[in-house]
Amino acid sequence: MIHIRDATPADVPQIMFFVKELAEFEREADKVVATEELLLGAMFGDDRPAAEAVIAEIDGKPVGMALFFHNFSTWTGWRGLYLEDLYVTPEARGAGVGTALLKHLAGLAVDRGCTRFEWAVLDWNTAAIDFYRAMGAVAMDEWTVNRVTGDALTKLAGRG
Repeated sequence: MIHIRDATPADVPQIMFFVKELAEFEREADKVVATEELLLGAMFGDDRPAAEAVIAEIDGKPVGMALFFHNFSTWTGWRGLYLEDLYVTPEARGAGVGTALLKHLAGLAVDRGCTRFEWAVLDWNTAAIDFYRAMGAVAMDEWTVNRVTGDALTKLAGRG
């Protein structure tokens, strides 16, 4: 049976492990610069948490996680839930863990008054795309994600 629970500070090493495994799967392992200390502060520090996570367990063993945060829609006037990372260990794939995590987060979104539940998926990850569509997700193909980082971010901020 799959059990989903809120992550605690003691889960940060496991979350970091899952993040690194996901980055490896996504062929971007060298891009992970986060540390356990950074995650601990972002999720459980004194300020407003930047993110939250839930852990999926089977027989008390962590087999997956979902890390998420709130965003906001000016069009609806309500906040939404944004799924940053969904990860299920290879040995637990096909056991319903991903479905359970998505359903749990959808329930949180509804309970918190969110009008949207969104996430991004790599265009080459057809298994995930098919899974998400089967869960009722609609691809937002007309939108393109933009990102500014590093020196370009500093330059854009007028500080470099």
